[in-house]
Amino acid sequence: VQLQASGGGLVQAAESLALSCAASGRISRYVMAWFRQAPGKEREFVGAISRSFSTYYTNSVKGRFTISRDNAKNTVSLQMNRLKPEDTAVYYCAGSQRAILSAYGSRSAYEYWGQGTEVTVSS
Repeated sequence: VQLQASGGGLVQAAESLALSCAASGRISRYVMAWFRQAPGKEREFVGAISRSFSTYYTNSVKGRFTISRDNAKNTVSLQMNRLKPEDTAVYYCAGSQRAILSAYGSRSAYEYWGQGTEVTVSS
């Protein structure tokens, strides 16, 4: 499956932004996730949504970010609220048919990656 992330842009701190990830095929059997990579830093886990729609987030975004999926449209969304300058990064969507819960936060668990969309949050 091919993944295409979109929706990035420049926003001010405390504003909201919604990212979308469109898949070229059916994703109902995939664990889907968002990662991000800030300049000069490693790519890090943001959150994931399981096949059964359970969601998991890194601590720094809990309560601010929400992941959702629409299997009928083969899309995954990342709603980002109360954005902070430290959220500035390139955001990547990822998918996996084989990931298990304990590995959701690991980059190596995902076979498929989108190209990334840039989010800049100004203070």
